[in-house]
Amino acid sequence: MKRTHRLRRPDQFRRARRDGRTFSTPLLLLNVIAGRRMRTRCGFVVSKQIGIAVRRNRAKRRVRESVRLALSHIAPGYDLVFIVRSSEIINVPFAAIQDAVEGLLRRAQIWRSAPAPDTSVESSGEPPIPSDQH
Repeated sequence: MKRTHRLRRPDQFRRARRDGRTFSTPLLLLNVIAGRRMRTRCGFVVSKQIGIAVRRNRAKRRVRESVRLALSHIAPGYDLVFIVRSSEIINVPFAAIQDAVEGLLRRAQIWRSAPAPDTSVESSGEPPIPSDQH
């Protein structure tokens, strides 16, 4: 996940946890608050109760990847903190994590059905080059 899409400072996490709305599933907890910028930023928390560092890191990587794949469906302008609630997240199928993330985002009413248009080509000001012409 790109640096611009991450919460990095403790005060950013505290603000989302203290003032944000909370949604939960058996696997994950989500804190949502309107951000101060027009981009979505995400943070991930895994407690030591989940297990040793290897297990915590694996849990965080799985949730982070699931959110990264759903990022284009998330409405911009929110700070999100995902908290792993269960050590089962390490053993469940990845599709179950994706479903949990999508369900939380839908309940928070920040899920968009159609992904955001990719403006990377438009912002360069150059027309795309056909693949058969090099």
